[in-house]
Amino acid sequence: MRKIGFLLALVVLAVVFAGTAALAGTAPSIENVQKMTIDGLKARLGNPDLVVIDVRTAHDWDDSKTKIKGSVREDVYKLGSWINKYPKDKTIVFSCK
Repeated sequence: MRKIGFLLALVVLAVVFAGTAALAGTAPSIENVQKMTIDGLKARLGNPDLVVIDVRTAHDWDDSKTKIKGSVREDVYKLGSWINKYPKDKTIVFSCK
């Protein structure tokens, strides 16, 4: 059940970013949400135009020995309360398990 909820939340994130793309003048579709490789992310760490948001559960975040340097943790189930605080002109990367 927890896995289904998490997958649903990730779909919501994709839809939100498709909506952001629509506001920017591009057609809203899942294809507008780009994936980033680990090497691509590593090359951009430290760039002020990059925001890394970790959407793992609080338990997984707290118990993890690995976190992306500079990442912030947000509760994917409370998306509406935090999504607008991140600038739309930045590259936003979501990280999960």
